[in-house]
Amino acid sequence: MSETGTAGRRRLVWVAAGAAVATEAALVHLGRTYGSTLAERRAWLPGDEVVLDPCVQTDHAITIDAPPSAVWPWLLQMGWGRAGWYSARWVDVLLFPANGPSADRIDPALQDVSVGTFIPDGPPGTGCGFTVEALEPGTALVLRSTSHLPRNMRDRARLDWTWAFVVRPKDGGRRTRFHFRSRWVTSPWWMTLGGRFLVVPADFVMARDMLRGVRTRAEGRG
Repeated sequence: MSETGTAGRRRLVWVAAGAAVATEAALVHLGRTYGSTLAERRAWLPGDEVVLDPCVQTDHAITIDAPPSAVWPWLLQMGWGRAGWYSARWVDVLLFPANGPSADRIDPALQDVSVGTFIPDGPPGTGCGFTVEALEPGTALVLRSTSHLPRNMRDRARLDWTWAFVVRPKDGGRRTRFHFRSRWVTSPWWMTLGGRFLVVPADFVMARDMLRGVRTRAEGRG
């Protein structure tokens, strides 16, 4: 092969590598910040005291054309085998085929949630799910999990994870600012690395669809 041809191939490799790095960096940024403002990312939220020094924090937010009272009931009924997580149906089919589609109505039977309530995130028997860590009615719901690992990994790795769902009135209470924050600590190093470069980019899609799913339902456009 000629020196010109070899140099051309090297340039292509470098260009492809640069594009891959840039794409990953953009997805990581979106996975950590989609929809949120700098002020929202810096704000202290309920649940932050549970994971004080997270390896990763993500913040996502959306404005909903409905009052907080129309948003809150949708949050209370989330969970596997409950109302779902309001993500896109193709995501459920691809990743959680045993779970049905997310609910498109408020179920009064699923509204009784309090501190200590277990919110499943997997089939019965897996033990995978969240516990309600904090609850400020009409304002904030904080979920915590240490179970989002396969059972055979739980003695070799650690994941302590919170989800905070916060709704605040906007425009005199006619609209809602919905803020979704996740914080987690992981070990060992390979869990932390996977979280940063695999889970965070995926969170861009998952969190974005969940935010939009809640908005659509709260605005009555489902």
